[in-house]
Amino acid sequence: MDKVMNEINDKSPERTRRSQSPRLPQSPRLPALMTSAVAAGFPSPADDHAEDRLDLNSLLIKHPAATFFVRVSGDSMLERGIHDGDLLVVDRSLEAADGSVVIAIIDSELTVKELRRRNGRVWLIPANTACPPVPLAADNETHIWGVATCVIHSL
Repeated sequence: MDKVMNEINDKSPERTRRSQSPRLPQSPRLPALMTSAVAAGFPSPADDHAEDRLDLNSLLIKHPAATFFVRVSGDSMLERGIHDGDLLVVDRSLEAADGSVVIAIIDSELTVKELRRRNGRVWLIPANTACPPVPLAADNETHIWGVATCVIHSL
């Protein structure tokens, strides 16, 4: 027991060097972006070289200070390709337009729906026929928190 405690409390330079995490490189190596598109039908000859390095941050995030990631819970947006457990990229600097997929706060709860304006009224429309549309009324506490720009999900 004493030997174990001494090893845990050992602050010698050699012990400290062994226990430190490896340092990450200053600029991480980015995945390669191939020059040819991947055929979803018949296969095509593949290029053997990369066009450029792919930085997902620059591809998915246009306004870093206003961008957040939220995890989806539920199945109200299935017909828009948004599934339970997916990750949404949400940009709070964008103005929600008719047809935008938005994150809304209704009575202190977050929800993801499609924003629709019809006949002077505003609706939050689910993309699942099993779920009812939500009319936005003056009597409920509703705010558009941000606009979803991308969905990330596993295959």
